[in-house]
Amino acid sequence: MISTAIRLARVGSGSELAAALLLGISFPCVMLAAIIPNLWFFAAAAAVTYLADTYLHQRGSYLVNRLAKVRAGLSIRFLIRQMLLVLLVARSGLGEDRIFYVTVVMVLLFYALQAPHGAIVTLLRLRRRLPVVTRNIDLAGVIRIPDAPPRGLLNRSAEKMLHLDIFAMVGVIITLGTRDNIYGFTGLGLSLLLAVGYIVALLPYLRPSRLVPKAEKVLAAVDGWLAEYRPTVMLYFSGSKESAYQVNMWLDTMDRMEGRPLIVLRERAIAQQLGTTDVPVLCVPGGVHLMNLDLSTVRVALYAANVGKNIHMLRVPTMKHVFIGHGDSDKLASVNPYSKAYDEVWTAGRAGRDRYALADVGVRDEDIVEVGRPQLAPIEPYSGAQRHPVPTVLYAPTWEGWDDNPGNTSLLLAGENIVKRLLKADSPVRVLYKPHPFTGTRSAKAKAVHERIIALVEKAAAERATDARWAKESAELNADRTAATAELARISARLGELMGAADTGRDEAEQSRDSQADPARQEELTRLRREWNGAYWRSFGWWEHRVISGSEPALYDCFNESDAMVSDISSVVSDFIASGKPYAVTDSAELGAEEFKRQNTAVRAAVILSNSARELDDLLAAVADPAADRLAAERRELKRYLLGPDEPTSMEQFEAATQALSAKSLARNVGVEQRLGEPEAAAAPDDSAPSAENNDLDSPVRG
Repeated sequence: MISTAIRLARVGSGSELAAALLLGISFPCVMLAAIIPNLWFFAAAAAVTYLADTYLHQRGSYLVNRLAKVRAGLSIRFLIRQMLLVLLVARSGLGEDRIFYVTVVMVLLFYALQAPHGAIVTLLRLRRRLPVVTRNIDLAGVIRIPDAPPRGLLNRSAEKMLHLDIFAMVGVIITLGTRDNIYGFTGLGLSLLLAVGYIVALLPYLRPSRLVPKAEKVLAAVDGWLAEYRPTVMLYFSGSKESAYQVNMWLDTMDRMEGRPLIVLRERAIAQQLGTTDVPVLCVPGGVHLMNLDLSTVRVALYAANVGKNIHMLRVPTMKHVFIGHGDSDKLASVNPYSKAYDEVWTAGRAGRDRYALADVGVRDEDIVEVGRPQLAPIEPYSGAQRHPVPTVLYAPTWEGWDDNPGNTSLLLAGENIVKRLLKADSPVRVLYKPHPFTGTRSAKAKAVHERIIALVEKAAAERATDARWAKESAELNADRTAATAELARISARLGELMGAADTGRDEAEQSRDSQADPARQEELTRLRREWNGAYWRSFGWWEHRVISGSEPALYDCFNESDAMVSDISSVVSDFIASGKPYAVTDSAELGAEEFKRQNTAVRAAVILSNSARELDDLLAAVADPAADRLAAERRELKRYLLGPDEPTSMEQFEAATQALSAKSLARNVGVEQRLGEPEAAAAPDDSAPSAENNDLDSPVRG
């Protein structure tokens, strides 16, 4: 019942629900106490409103944020409480006393001060916001970005300003209890004085010297940097804040690319969630700003997602446009008709080419290039033996999707059955549960199942921790686990320093100003992440079940730790095939094994699960005894079909495809200039016009 109430109220936990209920009950109690009047009842109820309100705001509760939509926002709630204080004074027999009139005047003045305070804060935030967000781009020599106001002045500023009324509230309540006006006058004066002081403290930061330059100057500086850097290949990305993983998976590939790569983002939220990279990053939220930037030296633009804002870049004819996607699977999203808008579509292997041919969505075969999956390099190949005495099975379901198709995810119909059968297997199995980041974002049912699976895994982990069978192993590994935990803390602290966690007070403009490429820092981050991953797995026993949420450890690290995987039709399956390990896929739509294999290439070498998950015994048998692994040869064949050959490497294939397309882009631009009557410009013997023959990616001719 409580979980149902939490879902209905759109709050994140039972404590949030309790705080929301207290907030809803306490305000009527404050009004009742003012009418009766009862001073101590009023004081207690008012204190509850303050505490509940503060807690819900600190938690970022959805419910309290929606109150503004029904004319019960934060400032209104504070005004109501202040007016009820006035009512209490009147009902307490002091309606003709000076404290009553002073309280009325001071409350109105205090509330009036909210307007200039809010206006100044809003203006500061707007004038501190650059039209672009940059990383690894040095604009300091062209524009000056001053330090931001202290974080304490702008962070949660409305709450801080409004909470200054506590002094008035306490002072007047004490006056009503003692009948001594000095307390009320002091509290009211202190609240008003502090409110004025807050506004005065903000005023110096409105000086032009404390604000960032105007948009025109910043954009001119960016264009100047582009003219000097002359990017050659660009990764373009737009999406919701939950989709940051789609661009993050390409960062390592961009870091390793030749030429001069550039990453262009469209949403500030994505820029904040972007992983570490040494590649210059330019986030341009405004479509007009983007279309006015000089990107004419870019020869190849890579797109990781099919979204509407792609049109702002697809309109540029001087570069070739390539859809690279953010995964390779048999889902319909992998053969989106939108893909024919690009000059080329790059797939991992032959399977992607055949998938487009079968879908017949207008993507021509000659426009498809097989480049492998460069991101899969960290996945370790299958050795043919278990990593630990107890086999580890990863359950990594995809999310529920945008519709209610039962084939979208195994969570709804099979998820609990899968986890229960793994936990109750005849021979001990360790379960790792790593859900998709979008799980439960659209479907309340999926979120509920997800939470029940977490409860199942955590309960089984707690029971195994007290099981005598593992006591000896636990004792032997205790020192190693303690050392690993300490190492995790040390590495996490250093990662926090490198990632700027200790400097969270910087605003967006300061982050753009101070974020410069540092190869040594990037190298240390890479090393520390590798060490963190090793310490993480050593910090608990190889028999311990685990729920793995968030970005770390990464999915591929979970692949390497696992002996087998259970998943759904998604790119996770195609990626796992790179390991060569046994895997199972759930036929949630109940198509039947043969039809399921016919429709989905990636399951041809999988153990096919029904929603009951009773076929899991076949998967566990293959893990326990390689001789019983009937699908090993099929997995090797399928790996080549889905992901391409091992040689040349995927990175080499990707780079070759980029250079070949860059040459086509250059040839197109030179041809256009010649047809426009500017052959002398196209033939100029300088380094701005590399020949198509040498595939030089340095500085292509302007289109």
